Amino acid sequence: MTAGRLHDISQRLRPELPVWPGDMPVAIDVTAAVSAGSSVTLHRLTVSTQAGTHAECSRHVRDDAPALDELALSAFIGECEVRDVRASRHTVTVADVLDRLPARVERVLLRTLAQSNWARWPEGFTALAPDLIDALAARGCRLIGTDAPSVDPQNCTALHSHHAAHRAGMAILEGLVLDAVPEGRYELIALPLPITGIEATPVRAVLRELL
Repeated sequence: MTAGRLHDISQRLRPELPVWPGDMPVAIDVTAAVSAGSSVTLHRLTVSTQAGTHAECSRHVRDDAPALDELALSAFIGECEVRDVRASRHTVTVADVLDRLPARVERVLLRTLAQSNWARWPEGFTALAPDLIDALAARGCRLIGTDAPSVDPQNCTALHSHHAAHRAGMAILEGLVLDAVPEGRYELIALPLPITGIEATPVRAVLRELL
């Protein structure tokens, strides 16, 4: 596999970044500064595990599921397929994308938003149908990613697609920035932080072109 140009597909963590309604906003505070006479500059970062571009596991919806730090890192690094599904409305279905994917695929990233580097919360975003998760799992998919804030609709408390991912043992990436990425095959690198016992962490996600 020959490496090519990198595409950064991560949201910038910043105080003005929109977060899930009711979740903790991002806060960045200076706790020490060279300009104020300290020998070093230090910051305190206050952030939800679900802020911006983040990796997620089934612990988000199931107390009995493994925590994120217990998942194999190999799920978050390797070849992936990027597909543009902006023509879908409300939900991305099997009919919208499955016949545009290989018979075997380990990682799939879906562009659903016209503009995914959020200046404001993407109200009414397009979710993923749970039967699409099932169909991807049948093709060997280990990770599903979306530029939307969630694989489920904002007002869906049953979280059917999250539970479908749990049944499949599938990791999730949410809040990607795919605006400048053409459809195709890439190498994904989106490693979660090694924090014990939690359901998600922000990630620096990148795609590397395959030559």
